[in-house]
Amino acid sequence: MNLLKRFIKYYKPHKKIFILDMIASFLVAVIGMGYPIITRYMLNDFIPNKKLVLVITSGVSLLAIYLIRMFLRFFIQYYGHIMGVRMQAKMRSDLFIKLEKLPYTYYDENETGKLMSRMTNDLLEISELAHHGPENIFIAGFTLLSSFIYLMLINWILALIIFLCVPILFFVTSHFRKEMRKAQLASKVAIAEVNSSLESSLSGIRVTKAFTNLEKEKEKFEVSNNKYVKARSSAFKAMGKFFASSQFITDVFNIIVLLAGGIFLYNDLIDIADYSTFIISVNMFISPINQLINFVEQFQNGTTGFKRFCEIMDEEEETIHEGNEILKDVKGEIAFKNVSFHYKTSKNILNDVSFDIKAGEKVALVGPSGGGKTTICHLIPRFYDVSSGEILIDKQNIADFTLESLRRNIGIVQQDVFLFGGTIKENIMYGNPKASETELIEASKKANIYDYIMSLPNGFDTDIGERGVKLSGGQKQRLSIARIFLKNPSIIILDEATSALDNTTEMLIQEALDELCKGRTSIVVAHRLSTIKNASEIMVISNGDIIERGTHEELLLKNGAYKTLYELQFRKSNSTDEIILNHDLKMMN
Repeated sequence: MNLLKRFIKYYKPHKKIFILDMIASFLVAVIGMGYPIITRYMLNDFIPNKKLVLVITSGVSLLAIYLIRMFLRFFIQYYGHIMGVRMQAKMRSDLFIKLEKLPYTYYDENETGKLMSRMTNDLLEISELAHHGPENIFIAGFTLLSSFIYLMLINWILALIIFLCVPILFFVTSHFRKEMRKAQLASKVAIAEVNSSLESSLSGIRVTKAFTNLEKEKEKFEVSNNKYVKARSSAFKAMGKFFASSQFITDVFNIIVLLAGGIFLYNDLIDIADYSTFIISVNMFISPINQLINFVEQFQNGTTGFKRFCEIMDEEEETIHEGNEILKDVKGEIAFKNVSFHYKTSKNILNDVSFDIKAGEKVALVGPSGGGKTTICHLIPRFYDVSSGEILIDKQNIADFTLESLRRNIGIVQQDVFLFGGTIKENIMYGNPKASETELIEASKKANIYDYIMSLPNGFDTDIGERGVKLSGGQKQRLSIARIFLKNPSIIILDEATSALDNTTEMLIQEALDELCKGRTSIVVAHRLSTIKNASEIMVISNGDIIERGTHEELLLKNGAYKTLYELQFRKSNSTDEIILNHDLKMMN
């Protein structure tokens, strides 16, 4: 019942169209009753009494009302579908907004392709139900009732015989409907897996080609594709049972009418005119039953899709613990007070971590992968909430601030840069959509990307392709830095921003990052120690703990983990500047 109430809510903005659609459906159903009624009069009166004028008038009248029905059906089809599409668009909009508000943990646990399936396939099924459902029930219900009443008027005994057979039809269909519902749900899960597999394969197509693993990806896709075929086969089998059995029952109806009516006619309990009209009316009585039976599949698809839609809409939003205060006039002091963190099903990633960063300081985080560096970066903008302890900005708990104001004051540059499909300008302006042309140019200059942009035929209007596929890694990184310059935050987080770059590109980016960090509090996660020697403080993090901290010079004097990392890294500086010593650091703890 709760699902029904939520579904009806989407009809409210379209109440006028819905009412007109129902009126049109009612008139279509009424007109449908005209044929057997006129037929009976013609057979009983007009033809036997040679009333030619009335015969012709009846034919013309039928043509006229059928023309009216044609325009009514156009209205139902066109405006009904428009209503359905608008409802679908509203649901998609609500779902999009909901997905935007869900926490990072939700996306850790749910694949993008499966979410896309709910945004597209499920909502399409819901749209069809929203349009066809009410009108099909209304037309079929009215036709069923009116035709039964008319059958009773012709011959009530024959009508009751037919009516007593109806429960058999509903019993059979309800039996197979449960199996069909289960199969439809399995089909939706299977197509979601196909979409997820396809999205993953297409996103990584360049990696696939580089490693010549086309066959492996094909095999992975075929596994999910075959699951879908199996699920759909089960669904079609259930549908086949459902429709075959229901159609057989309706065929039996016709046989019963033929035999019973024949006996009545033989015993002069009904005349030939009423018998012929009765057969026509029985078909009108059976037709809406078949229509309702066919509607069951649509109903199962639509309700299953709406249930999956509601599952997402009922997810707990990220903003549930959001504060009310606005973070402004930020100095940039950051403090971690006894912070521990763990994911839902894992042990602690951080263990009672405490540190202070003064406004304007540059603090570097180094250590093995999985040690907790990136987790610290994710906790500051509240992509995740701490399991215990607190994080302060300017001596106030970040949980007190609205998420929007908190994140507006934090700029994040990551190794894995995400750019949107579109132009260079659109991607840089993402940092501040209200920025002026002058500010756009200034940001690109500070990010050391302006000269490259100007060398392109279309300059800032150059299309960069999906996720910036037309740009190199360094160019993507500099675009993301320009985006942060436009945002102009007080706190900068650099999460391995110069990792996996050649020396020349790294130099350009490092210059841009140095400019970006001027006068701002910055936290730098780095594997290349050459980029953090001038940091105010360096913290070595391993297994969720801070095992060393100090300046570059102080840490070298300690002869600990940092010095080992530093010496081993620069010992091989002639061949590479990027050596990640997870094993070595773990053995030291």
